[in-house]
Amino acid sequence: MHTKSLKELSALLRAKEVSSVELTTHYLSRIAASDLNAFLHVDEELSLAQARAADAAIAAGAGPALAGVPIAHKDIFVTRDWRTTAGSKMLANYVSPFDATIVSNLAGAGMVTLGKLNCDEYAMGSANENSAFGAVKNPWDKAAVPGGSSGGSAAAVAARIAP
Repeated sequence: MHTKSLKELSALLRAKEVSSVELTTHYLSRIAASDLNAFLHVDEELSLAQARAADAAIAAGAGPALAGVPIAHKDIFVTRDWRTTAGSKMLANYVSPFDATIVSNLAGAGMVTLGKLNCDEYAMGSANENSAFGAVKNPWDKAAVPGGSSGGSAAAVAARIAP
């Protein structure tokens, strides 16, 4: 499953060849087995609840375009159900009362959140070595950095632990 594109995953879900719960569980297992420090926050229960809701919408023929497709959000985008730290211990326990517009739009399209991705503190860096929660490792060379303040995102996609 982890070699498929978003478009392919969406088609498999719509054809009912795979369920969102199966797909989400697959990615959560890959995340748990990873040693890249790409994810800061994962909540399996919350992700699977979203996946069950997506499966119900698909079964009812009411699923939006990306219903059931997993996604992960860089930890600078505020989320009402997940902690948002922006890579800083100053915000270690912050949970926003609302979702960022992009998060809301993706949820409205039916996507299932796998978790929040590591980033340089306040997204101010170019190597992803300045997160208060530890540097992200490059999946192709763990002695190298994945680069950019979006290193968690880059590493997660490169390692195929998130689509």
